[in-house]
Amino acid sequence: MKKSLLLAAPSVAVGLAVLALPGIASAADPTSYQAQLGALNNSAASGSLMISLNGSEATVTEQVSGLAATFNGAAYPHVQHIHIGAKGECPTMSADTDGDGVISTTEGGPSYGPIGSTLSTSGDTSPAAGTTLEVAPSGGSYSYQRTFTLDDATLSSLRAGTAVVVVHGLDPATLPTAAQSKPSDLVPSLPLAATSPALCGTLTASQMSAMPSGAANTGGGSTAGVEDRGALALGGSLLAAGAVAGGLALRRRSAVQD
Repeated sequence: MKKSLLLAAPSVAVGLAVLALPGIASAADPTSYQAQLGALNNSAASGSLMISLNGSEATVTEQVSGLAATFNGAAYPHVQHIHIGAKGECPTMSADTDGDGVISTTEGGPSYGPIGSTLSTSGDTSPAAGTTLEVAPSGGSYSYQRTFTLDDATLSSLRAGTAVVVVHGLDPATLPTAAQSKPSDLVPSLPLAATSPALCGTLTASQMSAMPSGAANTGGGSTAGVEDRGALALGGSLLAAGAVAGGLALRRRSAVQD
């Protein structure tokens, strides 16, 4: 009996050492994270997001409201991401280094970092899909839920407390005059408003297993209006020509997506 206990002791010690190694999941690793999404660039939007993990498989549940709702009669696509590897925080207006009154995605980068995962409605979830409008949820209010695999970099950032959710897309008609005619810093064929951050929130470990009820009254986070999203590129050139007040300006209204 004593001999068997002595033989077992090294195995137990090795097992405990393995669990303590950085980057290796253990029972102590959080299995859910949440973020309260606050407005950036005077968007007046709000929202919440939760990530439930099963290993590297993540189920993302999100509800937002108050975003720019329509563009040229179609639902406005809002590209959204988990940004990683920087300060793990949302930028303040001091990040507006060019003084145009808008924090661009690039200007916010030192606070929240590059894209780790794209919160798309279908297909690719890598940074490569970061500005693909066709797979972005759309409308002024929406619900989003999707299960997909997070890569190692995003998982590491989550556990380090440096993962930040950013939802992009502003109403150009509400931007300061100096910014209304500017092109996007990411996709020059689009207006600055299309890719600038509207909502932001740092992901923190959560004790909850599900999103709280009673959040935004939303539709179904889909690709509704995909056929009209090319109009954003057209809108960029028209806005640059000074046609902000025309019929192509985004109209903010309360909209619930089907």
